Amino acid sequence: MRPVPLTTLAHELLRQHLQPGDFAIDATVGNGHDMEFLARTVGPSGFVWAFDIQEQAIAASEYRRSQAGLTWVQLHQVSHSQMNAVIPEKYHGKLAAVMLNLGYLPGGDKSITTTATETIAALEQALMLLSATGLLTVMLYPGHPAGAAETEAVREWAQRLPAFFEVKTQQYAERGPLSAILMTIHKRPESTLETP
Repeated sequence: MRPVPLTTLAHELLRQHLQPGDFAIDATVGNGHDMEFLARTVGPSGFVWAFDIQEQAIAASEYRRSQAGLTWVQLHQVSHSQMNAVIPEKYHGKLAAVMLNLGYLPGGDKSITTTATETIAALEQALMLLSATGLLTVMLYPGHPAGAAETEAVREWAQRLPAFFEVKTQQYAERGPLSAILMTIHKRPESTLETP
């Protein structure tokens, strides 16, 4: 039996985590699959912000959004490193989930990729935007040169996080060291933290 794709696993984790009425971000909207998943999961009483720098990605996602009637989704053609400036301040610290699916746009120009510098900035912002129980999911793709550098930078960044963040990674070893990686980050419940 084939293992579950890690993108599907990310959706399953978030499906268990999200509630109707929650706020969420698709930080790298691409063709809109994660955006639509988040929107359907939080429902019309929730809200989803979606980001991408590529006009092609925004157009494809806008078409998907309008066809599905997802009026509680807002698309922004800006880098994921600019999320903080776009999300109204009253929502800072109140988001239930942030998803990043890094790399290049499927079916698009493979020379246009997310970069380590912008992604680290986006991850820092995501942690500030998330609520105390929020969940961050990151799909990493070390199988292409830009993705390898980005994966290494994200791993190093995650290792430096304070101990109250729990970081987990999943990768199918049988697919080799350059296969996709799912990283999840959330704040540990206070009960598991040691007090000085």
